[in-house]
Amino acid sequence: MLSHRIDDTRQRPRGVTARRPTLLAAVLLAGLLLASGCRDDRSTDVDGRESAAAPGAPTVIGTREPQPGQRRNPDYPWIAGPVWETLGSRVRPPRGYVRVEVPEHSFAAWLRGLPVYPGRGVIHLYDGTPRRTAGTHVAVLAVDVGHRDLQQCADAVIRLRAEYLRSVGRSDEIAFRFTSGDLARWRDWREGLRPRITGTRVSWARTGSRGSGYADFRAYLDAVFTYAGTASLEKELAPVADPARVEAGDVFVVGGFPGHAMLVLDVAENPRGERVFLLCQSLEPAQEIHVIQSGRFPRRTWHKAQSRGHFFPAGWRFSYSVLRRFPDP
Repeated sequence: MLSHRIDDTRQRPRGVTARRPTLLAAVLLAGLLLASGCRDDRSTDVDGRESAAAPGAPTVIGTREPQPGQRRNPDYPWIAGPVWETLGSRVRPPRGYVRVEVPEHSFAAWLRGLPVYPGRGVIHLYDGTPRRTAGTHVAVLAVDVGHRDLQQCADAVIRLRAEYLRSVGRSDEIAFRFTSGDLARWRDWREGLRPRITGTRVSWARTGSRGSGYADFRAYLDAVFTYAGTASLEKELAPVADPARVEAGDVFVVGGFPGHAMLVLDVAENPRGERVFLLCQSLEPAQEIHVIQSGRFPRRTWHKAQSRGHFFPAGWRFSYSVLRRFPDP
């Protein structure tokens, strides 16, 4: 079960289909049911010890958004230039733990290399304003949130997964279901196919322009963000048999109206085989993805993995049993 009270969230009643009044949203209002969203310098690790950046770790990242003429980072194309400080260099494992080895070019390796802003960072909303209640995060990922109120909790998971697949040449695998159950494929979108609604049925027609550039990719993701959510994401992922063996790229997700989803960013393990993990989330309104703490007194960075029971990341109550995994990590 999941319970949380949100102070800065606009609740929506069941049955609301689209998040923003786009033309396509107006059409889909008649036929789709959207699982709408989710409703804060230094940190301490799972044992209460302060966790800091690795000695000598640089604190410079690429620009927030590439400007005309600037070359996009090949692995993290929403920024320009090299990534100087990463999640892996910023957050140390707890005392007695080491990061789990992961294959090169895997989702787990890509997540470990995500850029982070210097210091604890300030969480900004999609309109550029700082989030008012921001006491439960330990770092902010240098990942843009877009300029619309779309990239919320499940959307942040979808965004990172899709960006990874595109960066490693697996673009044809990028596909996510709308809450209606209809599959939205990136390969169809780049060929100019767009959703068309007949009653409650979704079909695809060639009504858009062909294009496979990054702007086209982000337009596709915005469409997915609008009509997908926690309910559809939960159905796409497979349950993890033993949550104590959590892996980077796994997702804690409770589908609902609203529901919530958090992505496992990294995993460390001690000699006894016990694991701890890092979590990130976005929220509603859409805001920058941030690494969340595991406890308030004392503030901790890493969460303990267990086979059963509940844990309380950033005020949420999650059962370990809701851990899910992408079919092909």
